[in-house]
Amino acid sequence: MKVYLIYVLAAVAEIAGCFSFWAWLKLGKPVWILLPGMLSLAAFAWLLALVPTETAGRAYAAYGGIYIAASLLWLWGVEGQLPDKWDVAGGAVCLAGTAIILFGPRA
Repeated sequence: MKVYLIYVLAAVAEIAGCFSFWAWLKLGKPVWILLPGMLSLAAFAWLLALVPTETAGRAYAAYGGIYIAASLLWLWGVEGQLPDKWDVAGGAVCLAGTAIILFGPRA
């Protein structure tokens, strides 16, 4: 469960960091909003490096599913847009892929 917590925190940090750039560029927010965004992206990289795996590629691949699910929650919670059935189905498939990568037997 610790690995999921790390992934969730990393996803929140990455999405918040990227959203600060989105808000500045697309929503006309002030340029200072980029500073917390950059700090958030640095926190994302640090958190992802804490994942207990021997290979970065596997950590990043498993993270992808968590990121997608967290992005859909961001869509709903922050942007006020309810994910549709295709969003939910796609997120579920991605989370299944994350579980396979994290918990599949290794030779």
